[in-house]
Amino acid sequence: MPVAVVGAAASAPAAATPVVAAPATAIAASAALSPGDDAPPPRPAMPSDASRIKMKAGMRPLVVAIDPGHGGQDPGAIGPTGKREKDVTLAVARELARQVNATPGLKAYLTRDTDVFIPLPMRAKKARAAGADIFISIHADAAENRNASGSSVFVLSTKGASSQRARWLADKENAADLVGGVRLQQTENTLANVLLDLAQSGHMKASEDAAGHVLTGLKDIGNNHKPELERANFAVLRTSDMPAMLVETAFISNPAEERRLTDPAYQRKLAGAVLDGVNTFFTRQPPPGTLYAARAQAEMDAAAGTVAGGSR
Repeated sequence: MPVAVVGAAASAPAAATPVVAAPATAIAASAALSPGDDAPPPRPAMPSDASRIKMKAGMRPLVVAIDPGHGGQDPGAIGPTGKREKDVTLAVARELARQVNATPGLKAYLTRDTDVFIPLPMRAKKARAAGADIFISIHADAAENRNASGSSVFVLSTKGASSQRARWLADKENAADLVGGVRLQQTENTLANVLLDLAQSGHMKASEDAAGHVLTGLKDIGNNHKPELERANFAVLRTSDMPAMLVETAFISNPAEERRLTDPAYQRKLAGAVLDGVNTFFTRQPPPGTLYAARAQAEMDAAAGTVAGGSR
């Protein structure tokens, strides 16, 4: 059963507003007022005004669906010392959920919070049922070359993979349902592909934008396996109604990265990097009715020289 991880950290009381000098533009605007004008010049918005806006009645939290790859009878990749991908992904996903819930305006949803097998189509279905605004599938990569290292971020492509490795990885991940005993449905026909392409077209750009920000965040904590986004036809990403990505956190087949992946401190760094990307995406493209939208409005008000007071 999926578990919605709730319990955002309590926000600290807002600090007293510091006194700062008014910008030259505000001084000039004040001087331009004629003696007969009764209205005072607008107070310059402080840089911290937007960040001090809190969740209010009527705002909805943005739901981040976090999908720990594999689980149950499907262990995923296995590292040199026997560490299993399904355990690593669950640990990283739980830490990411904790950090998401500690971020004002966000709420985490885990597709699994125990060692259980969930068919690939059911993962996206659970995310949709939870009203998710973004879907992030967490994995750990593997390769025959034990020196292969670094993280990767993938988005869905219905028109072919961006590389042979991306195609191989998608085939491997898509075969996870066979491990769990799920019979694959035969949907590879022209009509099904056309309908899937139409459903995905509206969200493909958003997926690429969000995944690009996550890839940038991962660069800050280590090397990326490739410097650009990868694309392939991952079954788990066929969500059709939200931005979606698959994050290969590191290579569990690499002895050094296997050690890091099981280190709670490194798991916190990984989760923080992914969250940074998600936060940047929602800050730049804030959905209406959210804390991010209210803060974006406050920033626009500040830029216009008005009092930043929340969403309008």
